[in-house]
Amino acid sequence: MKNKTLFITQAALIAAIYVVLVFVFKPISFSNIQIRIAEALTILPFFTPAAIPGLAIGCLLGNFLGGADMLDIIFGTLATLLGATGSYLLRRNKFLVPLPPILSNTVIIPWVLRYAYGLTLPIPLMMATVGIGEVLSCGVLGIFLLLVLNQYKDVIFPKRFVFNKKNRY
Repeated sequence: MKNKTLFITQAALIAAIYVVLVFVFKPISFSNIQIRIAEALTILPFFTPAAIPGLAIGCLLGNFLGGADMLDIIFGTLATLLGATGSYLLRRNKFLVPLPPILSNTVIIPWVLRYAYGLTLPIPLMMATVGIGEVLSCGVLGIFLLLVLNQYKDVIFPKRFVFNKKNRY
């Protein structure tokens, strides 16, 4: 029961942080050329599987509360979910962890921009611009975040609750 609570708590915190980052960086989070800083969190499945639903819920809420089109809410969330799942599957090689979210967003989001927002730029050009943004947020910032968090992974992402008289949790 305590491990389920830990999983839910980690997922909820990750979702909340994702939403906050979307809104703090809102001017660059919602546009045809975007760098969504919150997508750097897609490396978190390297540390915990709770990041998968946490990132998906965070993206869903960030898009919904940010006033995104319904297609963006659905398919943007799907892109993040696929990316986070792929990151979890590649967790054995930390330098490959950012690759799935980069690829899923590069392939899916240009179509969202076309059909949800009516952008008429060529799809390959939109793939390039979305891909560059994802490389910056997931590849560069995400790897930096992964390397920093990896030093404290047992403290930040415990595998289970530990109860003792000192910390009482």
